[in-house]
Amino acid sequence: MKKEAKIVLLSLIAVIFAIIPYFHEKEAEVKADASGSALTQKLNELLNNDPLLKGALAGVSVRSADSGELLYDHIGDNRLRPASNMKLFTAAAALSTLGEDYKFKTELLTDGTVRGKILKGNLYLKGKGDPTLLEKDLDDMAAKLKARGVKLITGNIVGDDSWYDDSRYSLDLSWSDEMEYYGAQVSALTLSPNEDYDAGTVIVNVNSAESAGKAASIELTPKTDYVKIVNKVTTVAEGGTKKVSYERDHGTNTITIEGTIPVKASPVKEWIAVWEPTGYTLDVFKQSLEEQGIKVIGKEKEGTAPENAKLLNIHDSMALGDIFIPFMKLSNNTHAEHLVKEMGKVAKGEGSWTKGLEVIKGELPKFGVDVKTLVLRDGSGLSHVDLIPANELTKLLYHVQDEEWFSSYLNSLPVAGASDRMVGGTLRSRLKEAPANGNIRAKTGSISTVSSLSGYVKTKSGKNLIFSIVLNNMVDGSKGKTIEDKVAMILANQ
Repeated sequence: MKKEAKIVLLSLIAVIFAIIPYFHEKEAEVKADASGSALTQKLNELLNNDPLLKGALAGVSVRSADSGELLYDHIGDNRLRPASNMKLFTAAAALSTLGEDYKFKTELLTDGTVRGKILKGNLYLKGKGDPTLLEKDLDDMAAKLKARGVKLITGNIVGDDSWYDDSRYSLDLSWSDEMEYYGAQVSALTLSPNEDYDAGTVIVNVNSAESAGKAASIELTPKTDYVKIVNKVTTVAEGGTKKVSYERDHGTNTITIEGTIPVKASPVKEWIAVWEPTGYTLDVFKQSLEEQGIKVIGKEKEGTAPENAKLLNIHDSMALGDIFIPFMKLSNNTHAEHLVKEMGKVAKGEGSWTKGLEVIKGELPKFGVDVKTLVLRDGSGLSHVDLIPANELTKLLYHVQDEEWFSSYLNSLPVAGASDRMVGGTLRSRLKEAPANGNIRAKTGSISTVSSLSGYVKTKSGKNLIFSIVLNNMVDGSKGKTIEDKVAMILANQ
């Protein structure tokens, strides 16, 4: 019996030594419990006792920015809906795949010939995914055509959006979001109304009449006949109720505007997503041609330019590193989805969500991310099916610091308390107090019942930390910002 017991004991010891290496391979865990450092204690007190988190899930991960060591973890390995923190993954993959100097292109081509003042044939406006194309860029392309002497086009003007597939919405977009600027359709040929670059939208401006009882005046930016306005807004006496609502009929560009606006009241402005951005862009381009005195005999159509079409001129977007400012600072969903499709087109020859997400999943392991624990359905985080653990977000943020494009990545993140929209972005009105003000750069996120904040903080003592806060199942998602700001302030005070 003693001999048998000795054999069993030796076998048990051998098994223990055999599995020890596997424990070393796993990242050391720092769990939120009653023990630990002062930082741990403060975060535990907040996360375990704040009434705003009752019934909610709070994934929190904190790392050293210098070593990557995990300093704090509260359900950090649990998959949670990230909202716009998904853009941190999309942005890193885009910079890795496309490069910070990458530019989107828009081409003007013809299948005909230019003879004197006449272009005999069709004129093609071919979009290649630029989400920052403006009316002035179309004006410039029309002016360059005029400079070639063209006064008359005998054929059609054709919008070519074949660079991407024809899926306009990501898989899980809610029907209630399709009219909103943040849920705009994705097309390879699209237009932004101003330098916020909300591609695929039109700005509706409602102004009061000079006297009560009259209909308000409505203007569109850019001016376009592609959108039909049904004006049911009445001007009321000065000091009266100012309330305006918008509704775009599904599958159309008929926008009904109702409500009241007082005399001398400031204008009401709203961004509305259009149905089929390709036709919208083409309509504005036709106006650009007309303003240059170029007459079109044919019609506006959608189609594909022949492979042998001749290039007349080309417009380049700003560099990707510059696009990242409005993209990340203002959390532009349409930019994120364009980047997904662009990565698919460039890396796999197909401008689709399927191929683009494949590219993202292929890039993320380079940054220490375990893609097997992720569920990725879009590039913006608007999907309620996306799932990402907070610990994977902090892994990403640690590893991208070694990339040559990291300065563009870091510079794109909103800066706490910075009042300039293109600096502070979605954090410009938050964390204004010292030591958080100016010392936190982080990506915000918000969808129904979800709030998130992930990024970098320089602490009061000079330490550099990385953090991710992902809150799910909030009764009021907007209250999540209160929790996030409390966590961020605790970190900044270290």
